[in-house]
Amino acid sequence: MDIAEVAKRSGLPASTLRYYDEKGLIRSVGRSGLRRVFDAGVMERLALIALARASGFTLDEITRMFGPDGRPRIDRDMLAAKAGQLDATIRKLSAMRDGLRHAAVCPAPSHLECPTFRRLLAQAGGAQGAKKVKKPVRKR
Repeated sequence: MDIAEVAKRSGLPASTLRYYDEKGLIRSVGRSGLRRVFDAGVMERLALIALARASGFTLDEITRMFGPDGRPRIDRDMLAAKAGQLDATIRKLSAMRDGLRHAAVCPAPSHLECPTFRRLLAQAGGAQGAKKVKKPVRKR
């Protein structure tokens, strides 16, 4: 299949396919004129890449999932670690969703008077310093 056909079937732009080829994620088997040509197995490999990307793996991590022969060589410990990261993200997003749903129907006169909404603010700003501590002013 030439690159245009792979792009059409996969839904990926040709520029992404060229980039993946340059990174070694996929391999063209030749050229037809100026167009890269891929074997039929590229579609399964692109599906594996899409699954890994949707799971949060970086392209560099995905590259390491393939052996020198191009066959998948997936580290099971890496999969377990990523699953743990996804669990933590799911817990965090679920708590945020539940807090937003509560805030949407909270009877408090103002969202800032709602304890649940205040907790959301504190969690969201935790890493960004929602509660900024004033620095002492040095006297000269």
